[in-house]
Amino acid sequence: MTTVQADGDTSASLSDDDTADGADTAAGDDTAAGPDEARRAELKALAEQAGRDLEDASALEILQWAVDTFGERFCVTSSMEDAVVAHLASRARPGVDVVFLDTGYHFPETIGTRDAVEAVMDVNVITITPRRTVAEQDAEHGPKLHDRDPDLCCFLRKVKPLEEGLARFDSWATGLRRDESPTRANTPVVAWDEKRGKVKIAPIARWTQDDVDAYVAEHGVLTNPLLMDGYASVGCAPCTRRVAPGEDARAGRWAGSAKTECGLHL
Repeated sequence: MTTVQADGDTSASLSDDDTADGADTAAGDDTAAGPDEARRAELKALAEQAGRDLEDASALEILQWAVDTFGERFCVTSSMEDAVVAHLASRARPGVDVVFLDTGYHFPETIGTRDAVEAVMDVNVITITPRRTVAEQDAEHGPKLHDRDPDLCCFLRKVKPLEEGLARFDSWATGLRRDESPTRANTPVVAWDEKRGKVKIAPIARWTQDDVDAYVAEHGVLTNPLLMDGYASVGCAPCTRRVAPGEDARAGRWAGSAKTECGLHL
């Protein structure tokens, strides 16, 4: 397993402004540093065409297209809620890169799932960490930033690190599904990620939870133990709770606030 800080340099420190305005500038700079305009236009056209052509394709067919098209410049991102997309991608490309974002706030069960995936599946897990540790972030912004400004906390510990961690890839696959929430209802199976300048793939976008459960059972895919302990969606420990019977699957994320997404998929 490879572990790198967000900028790929384990000795680097964060020097940009972490205010909300600074965050927008940083994200914009990342985009500017991506593929040149001609390459971006080529990738965008490719994504839009594939989104139409592959809408009715199976998840494995979508991932096989991604592997055939992008080769080593394709990866899977995983929160280690389950390893379904990683398992699917390993069938299309054994040894596929699986990027895991360690925010410093994960449940022990999530880290355990990551380690188990690395041990038993034919994948290469790459763990990305933010430039600042939780203690360093607390020293600069005060403790429990996730309670006071969850958007900034997510930017510093999720959005910014992932943007930098994906820098060497042209395409990335996620486990987004349309049935998860209203904000994800129109998720394309292949789309152009304008902010990052990459082709974004959601191979199981059309799946339901029943489809996921069936795949897990058929292939013995690893899942986070918290899913059997009342958690329907697993994120950072301070911002995730169990859900009550009948609640939306993502009701346990940022409960009590209007926040529904960390920003990775916006």
